[in-house]
Amino acid sequence: MKDLKIKKKECIEQSSSSTTCPGKGSELGLIKIHENVISSIVRKAALSVDGVSRLAGSSFVDNIAEIVGSRKISDRAIAIKLDEDKVEIEIKINMKFGYKVPEVASEIQTAIIEQVENVTGMNVIGVNVVVQEIEEVTEHAEKEEEENQ
Repeated sequence: MKDLKIKKKECIEQSSSSTTCPGKGSELGLIKIHENVISSIVRKAALSVDGVSRLAGSSFVDNIAEIVGSRKISDRAIAIKLDEDKVEIEIKINMKFGYKVPEVASEIQTAIIEQVENVTGMNVIGVNVVVQEIEEVTEHAEKEEEENQ
């Protein structure tokens, strides 16, 4: 009887912004998941949580930064740390007034973990939520929200 050796399927970090997961592909080739993909999933998951107003940032600084070619607000509000097949995430958000910060933050963590793990197959080892501001909801914004639902 032959002694079979099982090789651990590991992800190889290609750069600080992508990871290659040969164990998640097939004989056809490697699968690379770029940091931008994870960032996009994180943004959509966080904004789907009731009570989240938007990703954090200064609109004045963000407008100037985009003009000079810097990263978009969503890129600066989300930090991704890749380590093999593990990912650690930090997201900065603004909340709507009237919601409980711990409850919304917990919902954000759960939504992000579920979405990132389901879509990428990577293990989320932590999601840090930084609430930078609580915003008043204007009547105009409330009417738009009701119309969109």
